[in-house]
Amino acid sequence: MSNPEIQTDVVIIGAGPIGLFAVFELGLLDLKCHLIDILDRPGGQCAELYPQKPIYDIPGFPVISGQELTDNLMKQIEPFDPQFHFSRMIENIEKTEDGDFLVTDDEGQVFKCRIVVIAAGGGSFQPKRPPVADIEVFEGSSVFYAVRRMEEFADHDVVIVGGGDSALDWVLSLQPIVRSMTLVHRRDNFRAAPASVGKMKALVDQGKMQLILGQIGELSGEGANLTSMSIKTSEEEINIPVTRLLPFFGLTMKLGPVADWGLELNDNLISVDTEKFESSVPGIFAIGDINHYPGKLKLILSGFHEAALMSQAAKKIIAPDERIIFQYTTSSTKLQKKLGVK
Repeated sequence: MSNPEIQTDVVIIGAGPIGLFAVFELGLLDLKCHLIDILDRPGGQCAELYPQKPIYDIPGFPVISGQELTDNLMKQIEPFDPQFHFSRMIENIEKTEDGDFLVTDDEGQVFKCRIVVIAAGGGSFQPKRPPVADIEVFEGSSVFYAVRRMEEFADHDVVIVGGGDSALDWVLSLQPIVRSMTLVHRRDNFRAAPASVGKMKALVDQGKMQLILGQIGELSGEGANLTSMSIKTSEEEINIPVTRLLPFFGLTMKLGPVADWGLELNDNLISVDTEKFESSVPGIFAIGDINHYPGKLKLILSGFHEAALMSQAAKKIIAPDERIIFQYTTSSTKLQKKLGVK
C-alpha cells in the first residue's frame, strides 16, 4: 500500500548547508519545505565527509567545523518546522497540467509541490561498494548501505564495517535489538566522535558485542541470504555468522537521476540564470555546487546568496498576486516574530 501523497510548497532535494539555509530564506516568506536526502542525516558533504574539518570562509566565523555549521543551520531553521526524509533518492519529477510538480522518491512516496529546489551538491552521494566478490548477490536482502527501518535488523547477526560516524552511530543504535553485533575495522583508529568510540568499546568490554580489526574476506550464504563471512586479520582468517551486513566504505558523488529530469546541463551541472537561479524548467531551481552559470564559485557563501534570490523568485511563483515587501530581520518585528525572538 502506497503512502498518501504529501503536499507542500517546496521540495528541496539535498539537506546540505545550502539546502538547509534555503529553508530559512523560504520560511521568512511563509513557504513550507520538505527536504529529501540520500544520506541518513542532515549536513551533506560537510557533515558526512569532513565533520571535524575546519572551514575558514563562513562569514562571521573565523573557523567552524562542518558538523558545527550543520548544527547551527538546523537550529536556525527550527522555527519553520521543515520535514526531513533521509536515506531517500528522488527517482522522478513530473510537471502536471496545473503547474504543480509530482516528485517521487525510491520508496514510492509522492510529494506534490509548486517549487522544486535542487541543492544536491555535485550530485547524489552513492555508497562505495566494498571490493568483495559477489557482494551484489546479497544487496537488498542481506547487504545494505543505509538503515531505513531499524526493525529490519532486529534479531539478526549484524556486522558493520567501517570506522566513521555512520558506522559507530549504527553500532550503538542497533546493538540493543540485534542477536549479535560485530564491528569490523581495518585498524584500531577511528574517525568517529570520541564519545561514540568510547561507548562502543564499553559494549565490547561488557561482552555485548565484538570488535574485530581486519578486512572483509569472502561472503557465504544461501541464495540472496547471507549466513557467514570471513575476516582477514593480521594473524589469521576467521569466520563469523552474519545475516545482515552494513558496509560503510565512504561515498562517491554521481549525478544520478538528475541527468534524466530534462534539465539543461553544462558538463553535468544544471544551467541556471543569475537572477533567480532557475533551471531551464520553470519552477525548478538549482542552488549550490550542482548549478552552473558564468563566474560560478563553488563556495558555501555563494550558495547562501543563491538561496536568498531563489526564495524571492519562488514566492512570486506561489503567490503571484501578493506584494512582496523586502524586510530585514534586524528591524522587522514581523520577521522576528516568525523567528521566535520577539
